[in-house]
Amino acid sequence: MTRVAVLYGGISAEREVSLASGAQVIEALREAGFEVTPVEVGADLPALIAALTPPPDVVFNALHGRFGEDGSIQGVLDWLGIRYTHSGVRASALAMDKTAAKTLFAAAGLPVPRGLLVDREALAEADPLPLPYVVKPANEGSSVGVEIVRAGDNRRAAIARNWRWGDRALVEEYIPGRELTVAVMGETALAVTEIIAEAGAFYDYDSKYAPGGSRHVIPARVDQRTEARALEMALAAHRALGCRGASRADFRYDDTAGEPGRLVLLEVNTQPGLTRTSLLPEQAAHRGIAFPALCAWMVEQATCRAG
Repeated sequence: MTRVAVLYGGISAEREVSLASGAQVIEALREAGFEVTPVEVGADLPALIAALTPPPDVVFNALHGRFGEDGSIQGVLDWLGIRYTHSGVRASALAMDKTAAKTLFAAAGLPVPRGLLVDREALAEADPLPLPYVVKPANEGSSVGVEIVRAGDNRRAAIARNWRWGDRALVEEYIPGRELTVAVMGETALAVTEIIAEAGAFYDYDSKYAPGGSRHVIPARVDQRTEARALEMALAAHRALGCRGASRADFRYDDTAGEPGRLVLLEVNTQPGLTRTSLLPEQAAHRGIAFPALCAWMVEQATCRAG
C-alpha cells in the first residue's frame, strides 16, 4: 500500500484554507485506498523533517501561500529525495512571483494586464496608473491583500500606509467584465468556469472561501471562440511555467463591448484549493472525475526532482 504524508496548514496567510484543503484530501486518499499520515505544518522545520523520517512513498502537498507553494517546501522535499505532488521548485517560485510570471507569459505571447511594481512611498504620493487600478502583493495568493482603487476613491494613501506585504506593491490596470478560470490536469485543460461574487463585484478572499460567497457557472456562458481561447491559454501558461500535476489559470474577460471580448491572463495557481468551495474539484467533477480519483491521480503523478 502506498504511504502518503499529507502536508497541510503552514505559516502563510492562507493557513486556514490549507487546513480545509488538507482535511478533505486526507479523507479522499483514505477512501481511495492509500495509507495516509496527516502532517500539520508549523514554523518548526526540523519537526517537519522528523515527521517525514522515515520518508513516506509520496508527500501530498496541500499547503498554500508562502513557503508552501513558492518553491520553499519543494526544495526541502527535493533535498530529502521524496516524491511530491504538484509543481517543482522553479515553476512554483515563478508562479508565486507575479511579476516574473507575467514576464514569462508575455514572452509566450499570452495577454497580461498592463502594470508595474511601485514603492509604498510612490503609491502614497500619486496614482501610478490611470484610475481604476488594482493594487496587490507581488507574492501572495487567494486574493490576499488585493485592493481596487476607483475614481473618486480616497483610500490610496491609507492603502500605502497600511501595506504589510513588503516594500513594493504590484499595480495593474483594472479590467472590467467577468472572472473566468480554467483548471489543468497534466496536459488537459478541463473547463471554463465563470465566478460570480455574491457580496460585490470583486472576487476577494471571503468570496472565494466563505460558504455562499460566490457562485460558479460551469461551463461559463461565453462565446465559443472565447471558451476555446481560455482553454488554450491555460494550457500554454501551465507549460510556460513548467508546471506539473494540476494548476489553475485565472482570467479577466472584458465583454462590455460585446463578444468575443478581451481575455487577459491574471495568474496561475500551482496549488489550487481543494476545499468544498474550490474550483479544481468542481471542474474535475464536471469532467466525470470524482474527488478521491482526482487526489489519487495527483499521487500517481508525484515525482522527485532531485534526480
